[in-house]
Amino acid sequence: MSSYESKLSRRAFGGAVAAGAAAVGLSAADAQAQAPLEERPFKAAPHRRANRPNILFILGDDLGWADLSSYGAPHIKTPNLDRLARQGVRFTDAYSGSATCSPTRFSLYTGRFPGRTKGGLAEPIADRSVGLEPTHPTLASLLRDVGYATALIGKWHCGYLPDYSPTKSGWDEFFGNFGGALEYYSKLGLGGEYDLYEGDVREGDAEYKDLRYYTRILTERASEYVQRDHGDQPWLLNLNFTTPHWPWIAEGDEEESAEIVRRIKAGQKGALWHQDGGSVEKYAEMVQDLDRSIGEVLRALKKSGQERDTLVFFASDNGGERFSYNWPLSGNKSSLKEGGIRVPTIVRWPARLDGGQVSHEPVFTPDWTATLLEIGGARPHPAYKLDGTSLAPYLLKGEQLGERELFWRVRGERALRRGDWKYYRGKGGQDQLFNLAEDRREQADRAVEELKLLGELKTAWEKTDKELLPYPGE
Repeated sequence: MSSYESKLSRRAFGGAVAAGAAAVGLSAADAQAQAPLEERPFKAAPHRRANRPNILFILGDDLGWADLSSYGAPHIKTPNLDRLARQGVRFTDAYSGSATCSPTRFSLYTGRFPGRTKGGLAEPIADRSVGLEPTHPTLASLLRDVGYATALIGKWHCGYLPDYSPTKSGWDEFFGNFGGALEYYSKLGLGGEYDLYEGDVREGDAEYKDLRYYTRILTERASEYVQRDHGDQPWLLNLNFTTPHWPWIAEGDEEESAEIVRRIKAGQKGALWHQDGGSVEKYAEMVQDLDRSIGEVLRALKKSGQERDTLVFFASDNGGERFSYNWPLSGNKSSLKEGGIRVPTIVRWPARLDGGQVSHEPVFTPDWTATLLEIGGARPHPAYKLDGTSLAPYLLKGEQLGERELFWRVRGERALRRGDWKYYRGKGGQDQLFNLAEDRREQADRAVEELKLLGELKTAWEKTDKELLPYPGE
């Protein structure tokens, strides 16, 4: 085992793979043939060479760290994502850039702490007053400048029209929803508005409305995009599912959908939150549907002949919500405890990365922005310093990352990780220190025994915090 014991054992991972295979009708022999017997510690393959890859960047929505069978879920079967892990690198200590939707997306698109921009202070964005400024360089705009085709399919949640939009921030194409959540069939958002757009034109204003289950629609759109003939031009596709975010509606739950729509139209605020609905079983059904949908997109990619030269990334935008399986982590979405920011993360690039590997390096969302820019041949804008570290030298050349600090801030909470140590202050205002190698549930506060280290990490957090914008009212 590594110093952090959160990873599945080699035998457990193999068991999860076999269970997932059974869920889709594969025989034990088939499963054994498809899966390596064990995960190997990550090791780069520097002798390999490849052109700039296509980038398929997939986000689940409010998916918990252990909600995949390859991460330990005993009741959720995710054979397609397990297969992706077998073919690539599974990260055990990967984090989101923040604990809720909008700030994490800001950290991905800008490669910077959310608190460096006014829009990133909203946790999450809930009105039209702020968003990702079109003048700010993004992952998409920087890659587009070096020849990439760019598209975003699915959830944006970085501001509303008329001022903010993916097509104003570097994406050539957009199909999806602007808000933080929508009802899966009617496409009604939190304010009762119809929230399905193509570009900056609402689908409801076009010739038709697509009232099928939203995950199906996004899957079809993404499958079409990855099979499109782009010629010799590489592409970036941000595929942002809303699954398994509330409301807790799986495909076929049309009666439950109609009831939520009735309540929305009756003016019941918060009807979309579905606080009186859902279950562990329904949540598992939604996660498994997400897995099937991703499998469909990956099969389309393989059919296109581009699989080897496409870097596929999968993660969640933040920790899990009320029905997530986060064990053994504490906390969930909105919290800077491990369960709120540690997320399942898988990377596959057949041309450059060997499969069946596991990495225990602590990494977070802004690192992936820096990584993809370097791999894609783009440079950060000199006026907008990145807060992430490119992982390209680690992934492709085998260079050591070295000890560094990962920083988080949400209103009322703070956290910083250095090595195995995590400094945390919750809404109660008490400074705490946890050794994640020994205490993955963050229950044994070591602040008194390690007072000097606590002071160092607190000082480091406060130094970074001073560089950021204050929250409104503070």
